[in-house]
Amino acid sequence: MGLPATTGQTSQRQLRVLVVDDHEVVHWGLRVLLTHEPWVQRYLATDEPEKAVELARRYEPHVALVDVFLGEASGTDLCTRLCDASPITRVLLMSGVGRITSTAARRAGAFGFVPKNWSIRDMARAARMVALGMTVFAPTEHPRPNALSDREWEVLKLMADGSTNKEIADRLFISHHTVKDHTRTLYRRLAARNRAEAIQKAQRMGLLG
Repeated sequence: MGLPATTGQTSQRQLRVLVVDDHEVVHWGLRVLLTHEPWVQRYLATDEPEKAVELARRYEPHVALVDVFLGEASGTDLCTRLCDASPITRVLLMSGVGRITSTAARRAGAFGFVPKNWSIRDMARAARMVALGMTVFAPTEHPRPNALSDREWEVLKLMADGSTNKEIADRLFISHHTVKDHTRTLYRRLAARNRAEAIQKAQRMGLLG
């Protein structure tokens, strides 16, 4: 995958970058690269949403790279909070467990989305482009985002259709207890407290039509 290089005066701008991710390898890779880039004025990083909001308010980063799934928190929900804390900050969403649609990303307030299977250098280049006022959305390779397992995806679709746990169990030929395990996993992965909130967040993230 290749992104165009930025040119002209804008390419010389000194930019502040915030990375919000709960994976140590991602932090390590981006830190090693970005702290040596001449265009990076300040590199900030955290794995906690509350700390991210605090850093955004204090340092006003030009771009924030935010993981879609932050443990039990939602990166899409964090978008709005970061923009409220620092109006100049443009969010670039990223994910290692699937893709969200550009519509869902824009709805969350993001200016781009990149998958983590891109190289660290391409992710950094995308962050720079977003910081300079451009948008970067990875092309959708599949019509269905693959952020969930096949079984979780089936349970989520049936939940959205209004099926009860018993109906889901009968439809998928699994036990009622297994359905409850899957719904608990879905709530945790979507940072939702109940079925309605899980469906709403899945729709916002482009996991459902």
